[in-house]
Amino acid sequence: MTGYAVATSEGAAGTLTIEIKSVNSRFLDLQFRINDELRALEPDLRAAIMAAITRGKVEARLSFGRKVAGGSQALNAALLADLARLQTEVTKHFVSAPLMTVAELLRWPGVIEEAQVGQESLQADVASLTAKTVAAFVDSRRREGAALDAMLVARIDAMDVIVKRITPLIPQVISQFQQKAIERMQDALGLAGHGTPSTLTRQEAFERIRQEVTLYGIRIDVSEELSRLTAHLTETRHILKKGGQVGKRLDFMMQELNREANTLGAKASVKELADASMELKLLIEQMREQVQNLE
Repeated sequence: MTGYAVATSEGAAGTLTIEIKSVNSRFLDLQFRINDELRALEPDLRAAIMAAITRGKVEARLSFGRKVAGGSQALNAALLADLARLQTEVTKHFVSAPLMTVAELLRWPGVIEEAQVGQESLQADVASLTAKTVAAFVDSRRREGAALDAMLVARIDAMDVIVKRITPLIPQVISQFQQKAIERMQDALGLAGHGTPSTLTRQEAFERIRQEVTLYGIRIDVSEELSRLTAHLTETRHILKKGGQVGKRLDFMMQELNREANTLGAKASVKELADASMELKLLIEQMREQVQNLE
């Protein structure tokens, strides 16, 4: 499931920024981009994200931008004194050596003192900002989840319509095919007044016809598949309504729905059932693609 959130926190020493974004993935894949000075805080950020979500390819950025030196910043007097002493010592040996300019002194590392940030203070700031960012990130995913839920419910409703449309056809289809089978077998066994006479007695022939027709009727009967489809759709709807972590449970339901739709297609003896099987599989595949994005 996709999601995005960014938050910043202004401090005396600089700006702390946390950005979290995710794209769809069946599993949880975390990647971090963190300033070296904040690398020690990665475990806390990782734990906070893992506690909030279980799916998605997530990229988290944690950065700290120090404030540019202002006019009120102090000079490091001790360091300047050391530089002056060292410069005096050097000129004793190299009389013609040029002295350092003011610009060179100001660029010397450490001469202008930067605000120092304590590790404990920084950790507390990161923890507070992490909680804020993760909450916003989860909210963004929840909004997308609501949209996906509506789409899945619409597909479930469409499959319900298909199942209800073809269910009344089953007894009629079985009856028609049984009648055709009886006529063909009577003709083959010479019981219809034409064809090659059968070596079976009339009673044996009719018993054989009854057995074959019964077996054929069982083979093309998809009532069980339609009943299971209805049950699976009801359970899928219940899972979505209940909420929580539904991704893996819905994955399983998509497998079961697809199994029944495939069986329906394999048993289809008329065009209406074959078309219904294709419609169901298309809807299931649309659901499967989105289910993998749900938490």
